[in-house]
Amino acid sequence: MIERPRDVYIVDAVRTPFGRYGGALSGVRPDDLAAGVLRSLLDRSPELDPARIDDVLLGNTNGAGEENRDVARMAVLLAGLPVSVPGATVNRLCGSGMEAVIQAARAVALGDASIAIAGGVESMSRAPWVLPKPDRAYPAKDQQLYSTTLGWRMVNPRMPQEWTIPLGNSAELVGAKHGITREAQDAFALASHRNAARAWRDGLYDAETVPVEGVELPRDEGIRDNTSLDALARLKPAFAQDGTVTAGNASPLNDGAAALLLADEEGLAAIGREPLARVRAASVTGIEPQYFGLGPVDAIRKVLAKAGVDAADLHTVELNEAYAAQVLSCLAALPEIDPAVVNPRGGAIAIGHPLGASGARITAAVAHQLASAGSGTGLAALCIGVGQALALILER
Repeated sequence: MIERPRDVYIVDAVRTPFGRYGGALSGVRPDDLAAGVLRSLLDRSPELDPARIDDVLLGNTNGAGEENRDVARMAVLLAGLPVSVPGATVNRLCGSGMEAVIQAARAVALGDASIAIAGGVESMSRAPWVLPKPDRAYPAKDQQLYSTTLGWRMVNPRMPQEWTIPLGNSAELVGAKHGITREAQDAFALASHRNAARAWRDGLYDAETVPVEGVELPRDEGIRDNTSLDALARLKPAFAQDGTVTAGNASPLNDGAAALLLADEEGLAAIGREPLARVRAASVTGIEPQYFGLGPVDAIRKVLAKAGVDAADLHTVELNEAYAAQVLSCLAALPEIDPAVVNPRGGAIAIGHPLGASGARITAAVAHQLASAGSGTGLAALCIGVGQALALILER
């Protein structure tokens, strides 16, 4: 007989400032980025005996470079945790960081763990080029290298062609489906930068961001305080000649890491801290790959139903900004969600989208926003390439 699931608390959550592609964090290995946020969590909870941590789960999308060989376990060792603390790496592409949080929360809820760490890491700057093995030895012809930074590569020819289009072209499809104009996308992108810049100026990120050793990066590197609608309007479409998606209204390529400390009641007592929030419900859904940006619509509806929560009761929503067209399309399909509570401190267009870390970042953001408010219910959701989505409800 299965006992009643235990309550799962998010005790703390940290992230690095996110660096731009080839920017301030490009010289830092992904396993070192991950180790840094693990160490920070422990430093912030001095009463926690690290040996009490039952598992560490980290999301990572690439896995082809320096994060190979299970970056979660490597980070545990590099952070100086006891060798008895295990680690596992999970991959649900852009949702990997949130997938790690959901899996860790499930383990705590079922009694398989009392204290766990979950998060994610990605260095898109350091993602390698890969060379497939040739069909036969000693090939005489030139061989093709593939970049592992982003998107499809080495596509299976059995996949329908419409499923494997570039992600930006998918954003064009999604935007066209919901009539999202270029002007609306640029205005949304501008708001993301302004909200993120304001949040940093007002100290709203002080509680959740931690420095990267040896790097001077006082805030997210991609925020552009001085951008304007005119500047954004001058950018050319990036994916279709007559399209609306540009480098200015899409998320950039980034480096960064995030980690959350989760516990049950017993673990909470051992840590000796008041939690930020409690995990209420999670959902995962699938959709046609070419419309992956609309995935959060069904995931959000599903998680709200599971939690028994009305959209009108949400205090804050973090909806990952892969593209402005994608977020605006989701909100058009979900008119019950108040746009005023969505990404109040900026989103990925400004902050950045290091793929494996983003799901953990937005979960951490919701937890900290609820803690700042003192009470409420929050939602974190994101679309995932190849047609999936995740959503998570937190409460305080």
